[in-house]
Amino acid sequence: MLSSYDICVHGQVQGVGFRPHVYSIASELSLSGCVYNDGGGVQIQLMATPQQLKRFLDLLAQRLPPLAEIEEVITQQSDERYSGRGFSIISSRQSAVNTQISADAKTCDACLSELFDPNNRRYRYPFINCTHCGPRFSIIKKLPYDRPHTTMSRFKLCASCQQEYDSPLNRRFHAQPNACADCGPTLSLYNSELKAISGADLIATTISLLKQGKIVAIKGLGGYHLVCDARNNAAVKRLRIKKQRATKPLALMAGSLAALHEFVELTALAKEQLNAISAPIVIVKKRCQQYEEHQFEHLAPNIDTLGVMLPYTPLHHLLFAGSETTDDGDNPAKIAPLTLVMTSANLRGQPLIYQSQETKALAALADFVLTHNREIDKRLDDSIVNCNGEQAIIIRRGRGMAPKVINLPQAGKATLAVGGFFKNSICLSKGKKAYLSQYIGNLDNPDNCRYLQETVAHMMAVFQILPEQVVSDLHPDFYSTMFAEQFARDHKIPLIKVQHHHAHAAAIACEHQLTAPYLALTLDGVGLGDDGKAWGGECLKIEGQHCQRLGHFRPLTMPGGDSAAKQPWRIACAFLIEQGMAALAQSRFGHEKGFSAVMQMLEKGVNCPHTSSAGRLFDGAAALLGLTHHNDFEAQAAMQLESAAASGEIQISAPLFRITDDRQLDFSDLLIAISAMPGNHGAATFHYQLALGLSAWLTLLSEEKITTVVLAGGCFLNQTLSSYLKKLLTTSHFKVLSAGQIPPNDSALALGQAWVAITNNQGARLCV
Repeated sequence: MLSSYDICVHGQVQGVGFRPHVYSIASELSLSGCVYNDGGGVQIQLMATPQQLKRFLDLLAQRLPPLAEIEEVITQQSDERYSGRGFSIISSRQSAVNTQISADAKTCDACLSELFDPNNRRYRYPFINCTHCGPRFSIIKKLPYDRPHTTMSRFKLCASCQQEYDSPLNRRFHAQPNACADCGPTLSLYNSELKAISGADLIATTISLLKQGKIVAIKGLGGYHLVCDARNNAAVKRLRIKKQRATKPLALMAGSLAALHEFVELTALAKEQLNAISAPIVIVKKRCQQYEEHQFEHLAPNIDTLGVMLPYTPLHHLLFAGSETTDDGDNPAKIAPLTLVMTSANLRGQPLIYQSQETKALAALADFVLTHNREIDKRLDDSIVNCNGEQAIIIRRGRGMAPKVINLPQAGKATLAVGGFFKNSICLSKGKKAYLSQYIGNLDNPDNCRYLQETVAHMMAVFQILPEQVVSDLHPDFYSTMFAEQFARDHKIPLIKVQHHHAHAAAIACEHQLTAPYLALTLDGVGLGDDGKAWGGECLKIEGQHCQRLGHFRPLTMPGGDSAAKQPWRIACAFLIEQGMAALAQSRFGHEKGFSAVMQMLEKGVNCPHTSSAGRLFDGAAALLGLTHHNDFEAQAAMQLESAAASGEIQISAPLFRITDDRQLDFSDLLIAISAMPGNHGAATFHYQLALGLSAWLTLLSEEKITTVVLAGGCFLNQTLSSYLKKLLTTSHFKVLSAGQIPPNDSALALGQAWVAITNNQGARLCV
């Protein structure tokens, strides 16, 4: 007997071809009803027998479109019978938003096939897309995800595109960025004087410019890239000068896995990530000999890894396809494949340029600008994933991975959490869902501070969330903290402050739906402790919102304060002097400008704060081994230390650490020992001993009462440390939880802050 059913589907079901998917299945089963979008997801009204309903729901889950994700299906029998005939897709309806927004997706195989088909009307059209690929989050202004609510609203569909858009069984049904050369966005090419470059084939012109050693700013999905020929050392050096990026690694894009395989090692995990719909930058090991032969030594100096990616927009594919052959009459001749540096278009410390009106700023960075008139609503940096270990670790969640929805273990007050200072991102929660924003960046410049404001306003509007409480870090001088204080005053809501490392641990606990008591190792560069000191190497015991500091690393001295983080030799020098090894300190670091000042600071005890930071321990070790004395970019010393360890051997397996009576973990013996070792062997020994010490320390502090441990903080981006430690802890019968859907670094702080606040409606309690 036919009954009427109301079916609500939650998840990533808008802008991904889900309604045509529903239409197709209902038509196949000859069912009557309708489907439409609303703020909650996708709503279906269906007339069916119980058997037909079951078959319908089974097929709904089994044949999902590539970008769709079903989180929940709620089915209720309705007293109101559907009065129409057959099955139809009807207009979206406004309601409270409780759905996911699709991230931008790489070009799908079907669109690629059409792109290179001379008989297809979209042949070589650089903005080809469908419901399975193309821009999404970067062009959405508000929900529901309909064309008038995107930056494509200015482009009126031609008759052919409109027919596709209106046809439920067409791959482009309600593909909001749908367009063609007759009705859609177009390319433009400018020189550094902002004069338009004319020509029938701007892509061919761009390829020629790149091969001439020119730097071209190219507009992508989330912003502009600065692009040059990776094999042209002069071009790469010039790009570094323009970008003010002396040694920080540059990402590389090649046309295929085969092309990448020539100079980097591609594991199955790396290939999976490179081929993912999100198309992130993937950190992999260099093939040293081949890497040098291809003259790529300026891309990531003194580091054994390289960030690589594959083309993810039609424009990228056209660039690489166009470089493979040169027309020579009827005899196309193969030439060397194009390999491109593809790095964010920004000055050092500044946000990514993404708006077309910023052409003047781009012209200062590049020789030419290849742009288009499809506006980007939200800036999105490329996502980055480290694939050097057994598990992929997200470093940065941006294009293709944002926004991210995390299911909370329990519902709570609508919450805004604003993260920290470095690698900022924000989090908004409603009910049992937490919405993580894209990567915003370091809040050390006005543009990124404004970007935080804009992101908060946009996410509140898109997800229709009015926060009932706001959460920040303890540090009073962070812009995010000051923003939260003002937000709380303006909206007359409570302000909660959560200790930095408590938030780190809570983020991963939240991801894993962990509500039972657990221990946490939180290792990072710096976070303000509740005692007002710089923490960063902590063991915490956490029960709900309650957090207790069980122990910490033996503090290191930082002559000159924050400047020691940029000049690791200061930390190493102070350590040697404090160990009674002043002569060695003089011989190693006496040539450094400022050495005499450091000696005086130590003698007088002036401007020499102490920190338990694991990040500074890495810095000091790298300087003692002679790997680097200065950090040109954040975590440079740690990255070079891990790279050196890959070619070294562990020299001493007996413990080179001590656990003091007051539960401090002291690695003084380790630092002294490695200072006499060759760099690579010392680096290998350092990583092993660090993991060994952490495992022994945790075993002692746990007292066998709690066996679940969370690994949190930026130091766990280090795959060597993570691998050693997980094996040791698992052998000691700990259940180890680490970051999977979120980065372990400060980008996840906002999620942890939100979760701590939600677990305690009376206000979060700080570490004691």
